[in-house]
Amino acid sequence: MAVTIDGRKVGHAEIHRIVDGDRVVTTQVLDYHLMRWKTGLPLRTEGRFEESRAGAPLAFTASATSAGQTTTVEGFARTDGTFQVSRDVDGQASVGLLTWPTAALLSEGQRLDIVRHGFAGGTTYTMRTFDALKQEVADIALTVVGDEVVELPSGNETLHHLRQTFVARPQGAAIDIWVDDRGDTRRSVRPMLGKRMELLACDEACAHAPDQDVDILRAAMVGSPRTIPRDMSDAALRYTIEVPRDRRNPFVETGEQEVVAHDYGYQLTIGPPQVRKDDDGPTPGDAAPNPWVQSTAPEIVEAAREVVGRSGNDRDRMARLRRFVSGYIAINDLGVGYASALETFQTRRGDCTEHAVLLAAMGRAIGISTRIVSGLVYMPRYAGASRVFVPHTWVQAWIKDRWVSFDSAIGRFDATHIALAVGDGDPWRFFSSLGALGSITIRKVDLPFRQMPTRPDPFQGMNRPEPYHPPTNVPASGGKP
Repeated sequence: MAVTIDGRKVGHAEIHRIVDGDRVVTTQVLDYHLMRWKTGLPLRTEGRFEESRAGAPLAFTASATSAGQTTTVEGFARTDGTFQVSRDVDGQASVGLLTWPTAALLSEGQRLDIVRHGFAGGTTYTMRTFDALKQEVADIALTVVGDEVVELPSGNETLHHLRQTFVARPQGAAIDIWVDDRGDTRRSVRPMLGKRMELLACDEACAHAPDQDVDILRAAMVGSPRTIPRDMSDAALRYTIEVPRDRRNPFVETGEQEVVAHDYGYQLTIGPPQVRKDDDGPTPGDAAPNPWVQSTAPEIVEAAREVVGRSGNDRDRMARLRRFVSGYIAINDLGVGYASALETFQTRRGDCTEHAVLLAAMGRAIGISTRIVSGLVYMPRYAGASRVFVPHTWVQAWIKDRWVSFDSAIGRFDATHIALAVGDGDPWRFFSSLGALGSITIRKVDLPFRQMPTRPDPFQGMNRPEPYHPPTNVPASGGKP
């Protein structure tokens, strides 16, 4: 299959299904290449799924590679019915047990379910899918649109058009697929950063034809209706943002961001951190290590403790860590892709995502709950564009009774940071949060009539850039500990 974005070929996909006795083995490869300004970003995902002929899961392997870093997940059914699952993130391995989610299907099970429900127009049903790489279950609502003649590179085919949406996000963007009588996908279309990503069945020569460059960074930028000077961004700001009626709310409430729905879309007010009565506070996962935020790695723990020294409160300790990470990542490298905290600590390279995972890990290493925020930030000039909001990532730490933001990539947090999602550092959550960017239009940015909050900000100054003084145990730029 050829992979295109807005009609420009960026890669290829392969799907093979082999029946071996009472087992079916499906292999899938998606290999494509994007640009971030002038830097190439190769992306590759692979999967191997072993199932019974009835679609029962038996074993799986899934991997994702971005800019040289690979995440691999493998699982197989044990005699007691559970799955033993191993996960490796660029050499950092872990093993655990998984109770298979009820009715969750892998590749062959999904194909059989599609065929079983038939292709009569108007048919609707729900399918439970299992994402082996994320280790997550998703309930998918499917609607049979009807039969259509589809133009493919090899010629026209009459196919069955199905539309998929997530049950949990019925107003979210849909994925359209066209399958043959066997339930095999011949075409699919989905939104990607405001563009259209399409997979088209074709012969090998077509699939492996030369690729073209597509700059996803420019595609993900959102224009600002006005220049936002520094003194204005230090205050609370109110945004009037237009979002199509058929799209779900792309914004999240945080201690610093208030979201109010209107007929035209949403009004956001962003300012100093506040206590939210409906905020349950940090979860256990906000304090725990994971494959991307290795907060128990000895070198990260040692560095974090040395940086904070004997600071008396969490506010000061996070401020010290923020200043350290701002100076420690010596090379701003868009080609890294998405590195883990430990890899970032060792290489001292990366962009905002690497800043965020390292700062989050160091906060957790000294007992402060942290989470990673994905969203947008205003830039007067960036990658040849002026007055734009660009995709960005930063950290929130739970301090006293509220979430407080720290941005080590820019060196300061202000009211031009628009939050779209919060998570644990998993890169796929980050990329999925950016899916709404093509539907966002910022119509107005101004100061609220009544500045928020009315009381002084207790955290004023904690994100102010200060001189960087490295601890003694960290590696030199580009080296290893």
